Amino acid sequence: MGCSRTLGRTAASMALLVGTACGSPTAGLTAGLSAPTGTPPPSPTAPAGAPPAQPGGTSGQESTYEQVIKRVLPSIVQITTNQGLGSGIVYDKDGHILTNAHVVNGAKRFSVTLATGGKPRTARVMNVFPAGDLAVIKVDNTQGLQPASFGRSADLRVGQIVLAMGNPLGYSGSVTEGIVSGLGRTVSGSSGEGTPTSTIPDAIQTSAAINPGNSGGALVDLNGNVIGIPSLAAVDPELGAAPGIGFAIPSDTATDIANQIIKNGRVVNSRRAALGIQVGTAVDALGSPVGVLVGRVTNGGAAEQAGIRPGDMIVKVNDTPTPNTTALSEALARLRPGESAKVTLLYPSGTTSTVTVTLGQLAG
Repeated sequence: MGCSRTLGRTAASMALLVGTACGSPTAGLTAGLSAPTGTPPPSPTAPAGAPPAQPGGTSGQESTYEQVIKRVLPSIVQITTNQGLGSGIVYDKDGHILTNAHVVNGAKRFSVTLATGGKPRTARVMNVFPAGDLAVIKVDNTQGLQPASFGRSADLRVGQIVLAMGNPLGYSGSVTEGIVSGLGRTVSGSSGEGTPTSTIPDAIQTSAAINPGNSGGALVDLNGNVIGIPSLAAVDPELGAAPGIGFAIPSDTATDIANQIIKNGRVVNSRRAALGIQVGTAVDALGSPVGVLVGRVTNGGAAEQAGIRPGDMIVKVNDTPTPNTTALSEALARLRPGESAKVTLLYPSGTTSTVTVTLGQLAG
């Protein structure tokens, strides 16, 4: 089983890689250089409300970073499976750990180690929500667990400074810095065959470095609140890694799903729209995607009630073209259960029509 997944976005010509890690850190790292004694490098302007400059040349912003890291890092864990490494966040004192579904990757039991050290703890899966790339696992040994504080991602602003905490490439307890680069993105993860395994609506785009192993960790504001779960890092298919483009699941979504799993043992309300069909990408003679072929229709589901049948090809939802399954998944992720959507179909006969579908709910 592979240790990374390819991701696709319809809005830009780039593939994306999920941040799971395999193996140990590689050699060839560039060493950092220290400034000469007595000539500290210039510090960035401290944000409003930051602590004043400290003795010894430490800026208020640096002091803020140190305080945030000291507060949050004890809540970060490293999750080890047979497939590789990932990160997680201590969710409560009962031992629940929030992470990505792709970190769990089908495993039932895990080894969990606090980012601040200590002996590994055994954990088991509570449940996963693959469509949203979220999972909750639970450790039996709850001694010394420090739950993280979660903030409201709905209050985020583009330009806010954020820190990403996790275990990139196995380097436990690493921290990177950046800003909120964009809000309301929709990104999809796939296994590499083009079919999305997860779609994240309202994703947070950040310039904080997200590398393999960071997945499931914490994206944190300068108040020390978790406002996102780092999940994806962008890679240009022609140029390779695209530094400074990463994506996180909003904390509002993550806490909603986690609370449902903890309370009910599963997701009872995904708040995600669905057509009630199984599909595949249709291609032309040159191998180019041309639409989404309906293979199976759920009895009594939204698609069947609208007259969609196996063999029909979906080429557009509302005004959004759907040349492949990723595009369809992302179009639906922007909608809500109960809403109406106009679905344009291409029939085997070559004719087209548009039907109105009252959307159902994506199963948890």
